[in-house]
Amino acid sequence: SAVVFPKKIATEQQSLMLVKRLLAVAVSCITYLRGIFPESAYGTRYMDDVCVKILREDKNCPGSSQLVRWMLGCYDALQKKYVSLQSPFEAVGNHCLCLQTVTECYHFKFKYTQHGPLLDFGSREQSGSPIPCADTKRASILLIRKIYVLMQSLSPLPSDVCLTMKLLYYDEVTPPDYQPPGFKEAKCEGLMFNEEPTYLNVGEVPTPFHLLKLKITTEKQRMENVDKNILEQ
Repeated sequence: SAVVFPKKIATEQQSLMLVKRLLAVAVSCITYLRGIFPESAYGTRYMDDVCVKILREDKNCPGSSQLVRWMLGCYDALQKKYVSLQSPFEAVGNHCLCLQTVTECYHFKFKYTQHGPLLDFGSREQSGSPIPCADTKRASILLIRKIYVLMQSLSPLPSDVCLTMKLLYYDEVTPPDYQPPGFKEAKCEGLMFNEEPTYLNVGEVPTPFHLLKLKITTEKQRMENVDKNILEQ
């Protein structure tokens, strides 16, 4: 009934498990607060004193079941250290099959070092040095709280949007025929916004093996009601 924070993250596997859980919480919170799926597609969990909604497979909601399968595919690629860039949410318009118009995009970037995987959302930094472990629990809760505030501040999504997820890989280590469960080779590349896009760095969560950052790209006009001061906490 709770997202448990380990008292100590001593191994890469412990760090990877925590990152998976945080990724699941973040994805679930975003879809829930943006009204993508019905209430029945979520269960209730707690992160410390923060109540969160967790996406689950729902036979009455094929879309939520599909997104759960995509997440499991992401985990497969992450464990194998193949994936380099992930955009979990691309809310796109009528031309969703070719990703010609994008409304909101959530960027994740994965790097790997000799000290373990480095999960870096939208950062251009190329550092391969080990990351000191800060207060992971506090940073995790703060990130989720910021997501809650931001998702409720953004303008509502159009009624005709759909979701897609795209994974990019490190070619030097990924087998040419590899595709994680639930994915197929992409036929189109590139993103295009109808309106001027804007970029928002939400926050980060460090562990001894990972650094998790969240970056959102959306149409600038959708950010007009967002209080930028909440990102400076």
